[in-house]
Amino acid sequence: MTLTVQFYTMLSMAAMGIWLGASLDTYKLFVNREKTAKWLLAIHDLLFWMVQGLLFFYVLLLTNEGEFRLYIFLAVALGFSMYQALMKQLYLKILKFIMMCVYQTVLFLKRLVMSIVFQPIRWMITLVISAILFLLHSLLRLVRFTFRLVWKVLSIVCYPLIWLLNVTIIHRIPEKWLTSMRLFFSKGAGILQGAKKLSGTIKTKWKQFWTK
Repeated sequence: MTLTVQFYTMLSMAAMGIWLGASLDTYKLFVNREKTAKWLLAIHDLLFWMVQGLLFFYVLLLTNEGEFRLYIFLAVALGFSMYQALMKQLYLKILKFIMMCVYQTVLFLKRLVMSIVFQPIRWMITLVISAILFLLHSLLRLVRFTFRLVWKVLSIVCYPLIWLLNVTIIHRIPEKWLTSMRLFFSKGAGILQGAKKLSGTIKTKWKQFWTK
């Protein structure tokens, strides 16, 4: 091995030492060791060091055909020490700045997509649901109005007949039958009232969901 090859090998291994320090800081910044499961953390560590080992061997293979010498480890330690002493703080600041820029860009793109694509769809769905709820509410009010109107008309038209039946027949109907008839009509009124409350509840919940 010539002196030139040895010199290039030392430079490349020192550079790989700097690379190792930067890779370790990047890895620590992206992996939260406290919140990550131990088995998953072990897999991450194993993959990280396997990739680093392959990169070191590949660079060494390019520079001196993969021959190991003691000065190789010294050059790696020198590069790693240079990074820790001179480059670490600057590298972390640059890395955090890049991460913040990427995060802000992704957040901006997300808001842009929401405004251009999803917001019109949201408005259309809200409009359709509001129209359906309005029609259901109007139909319910129409049914109630028609029922009350028919009931009043029948009450007026059939008053003589009701009076006659009350005099001749209704007094003779057993009290149990009369109670059952009253319960039937009260249940019908309760169903209409419950439908009105359900319509109002659905409308309120829907507005709350889309205004969040």
